[in-house]
Amino acid sequence: MKTSLKTLAIALLLVGCGSSNQNATKQANAKAPVDPTEYGNSITSDELKEMLYTYASDEFEGRETGEPGQKKAVNYLKEQYMKMGISSPLSGDDYFQEVPLQRRKSPEAALKVNGTSFEQFTDFIVTSASESQTIDASNIVYVGYGIDSENYSDYTGVDVKGKIVLAKSGEPKDANGNYVTTGTAEETKWSSGRSSISSKRSTAREKGAKAIFYLDAALFERYNNYYRAVAQSGEAGRISLKSNAPSAPFIMINQNLAFKLFPKINEDKTSKKAPTSVKLDIKSQSDKVSSENVVALIKGTEKPDEILVISAHLDHEGVKDGQVYNGADDDGSGTIALLEIAEAFKKAANDGNGPKRSILFLHVTGEEKGLLGSRHYTDNDPIFPLENTVADLNIDMIGRVDPKRKGDRNYVYLIGSDKLSTELHNLSEEANKKYTNIELDYTYNDDNDPNRFYYRSDHYNFAKNNIPVIFYFNGTHDDYHRPSDTADKIEYDLLENRTRLVFYTAWEVANREGRLIVDKAETK
Repeated sequence: MKTSLKTLAIALLLVGCGSSNQNATKQANAKAPVDPTEYGNSITSDELKEMLYTYASDEFEGRETGEPGQKKAVNYLKEQYMKMGISSPLSGDDYFQEVPLQRRKSPEAALKVNGTSFEQFTDFIVTSASESQTIDASNIVYVGYGIDSENYSDYTGVDVKGKIVLAKSGEPKDANGNYVTTGTAEETKWSSGRSSISSKRSTAREKGAKAIFYLDAALFERYNNYYRAVAQSGEAGRISLKSNAPSAPFIMINQNLAFKLFPKINEDKTSKKAPTSVKLDIKSQSDKVSSENVVALIKGTEKPDEILVISAHLDHEGVKDGQVYNGADDDGSGTIALLEIAEAFKKAANDGNGPKRSILFLHVTGEEKGLLGSRHYTDNDPIFPLENTVADLNIDMIGRVDPKRKGDRNYVYLIGSDKLSTELHNLSEEANKKYTNIELDYTYNDDNDPNRFYYRSDHYNFAKNNIPVIFYFNGTHDDYHRPSDTADKIEYDLLENRTRLVFYTAWEVANREGRLIVDKAETK
């Protein structure tokens, strides 16, 4: 059938008009960019102060893990989320993730090496053992100093998975007297003391060792006296987390036992398997401790399965010698900041501007006992799969000023932002320049920071799983872990601005088009 030119022209005109109308409709329906300052400005020093004076009051008895004060704290947090209308990711009004803790007593232990028996508290000390177990092996793996770093590793060429590991204290130096891991004369996390023990123990466990024997002759007597006294008193000691899988026991030994395990331990620097027969029987003794994390969730509008975690620890030191350790800065400041951030996101959601990604507000218990609540979340029972977790923004002490920064108040220490994701670091910098203009101080971000702050707060349990993190921190001060850490000493204008910084950074992470790229992931 033929169509006239006039008819065709009319048809094309109608199509064009229809297309224009559709485009106009789309443009009208498209949301204008949301200005997050409308919600960030709802975070105020007055509200932070009002809540912190309650949370860090004597009524909460220092919020020690498993004690009545901590129960008051978790109930307070639950009430705040219910008032805000922010739901639990669990069920109904259950905002508590139970964390299985135990207060350890010194375990009973029996040890034979090549058929010879050795005495607990004379020759060895079991400093950590999660449960009763028997370890029987016909050989061990000597790993020298037990160091594994970029520039030097005692684990090169040896497989310790499922094996008993023997390591010694210290760190080798080069011909110029510099430590081999850094090439400098400054001590590292591997060199000496508790940080060295922690680093070497963690490394051996991460590499799959089933038990770690460790020689530090200088520290053995000190540790031995303490653990012997605890055992003789019959009192329970440190609180620990019950893991789904038992962690490798850590055994400190004296020089005599070290020679029996590996006669050349002092002079041999080469890692190797040694034909040493070991049988270790451990009978764990512990009392159950009841504790919980508090969790709340705002579900994402476009990418609900991708989770941004914002965390702070809810516990502190409790009551000692009749004095309440209120922990206003540590970590009352982070806890209350998290509530205010949640409220700001909820206001946005109520206005139809909810985050694209889901946000989990995670208040963890047992941080002061060894990052226990966050470790339970990441290692035992993640509410959401870790592979779906895009980042953790962790707030721990943001209400005071480090004496080193006296006279220069407008700062916050950032730790970890660049360690796993370049995008997160750049986003953090941009959000700060755009919204808050705080000096971002990276002093403690150095890999060889002797304070090891990167490893000392709850973000680390996410970072070790290759989840990008930022740790917000004001540094320590004279009231750190003292009863004088009280709400009247918080600088609320700083707390307000730092809290807003975390909110704006979270806003950008939660609402960006693409998920953060993890370009610096550690190979497991």
